[in-house]
Amino acid sequence: MTIDPAVEPLTVYQGASFREHFTWTDENNTPVNLTGYTARMQARPAPESADAFMALTTANGGITLGGAAGTILVQMSAAQTAALPSGGGHYDLELVAADGTVTRLLMGRLYISQEITR
Repeated sequence: MTIDPAVEPLTVYQGASFREHFTWTDENNTPVNLTGYTARMQARPAPESADAFMALTTANGGITLGGAAGTILVQMSAAQTAALPSGGGHYDLELVAADGTVTRLLMGRLYISQEITR
């Protein structure tokens, strides 16, 4: 299935727990079954930057997939968000099917709001 990724800005608050829920649906608004998929999400200061300042995956527990419900939970602890650089950058979220097919589901600017209370 070829899709155009949704462009969605995200805001992360340094020092606060981060949780975003998404649901991948098809053209009929039916959830896509994510059984057998893995997911990965990275953020970089600029798309061409060599180093990612955020890397979340299903393997490292930063992303949880909801199987037949088509849900995607992206999460970071308060300690993880505290370590993010102020300002932000760009991110994308990719889903990888069991056969290796990669779908970029989301992309956009990642805004990081600097923590005041420490």
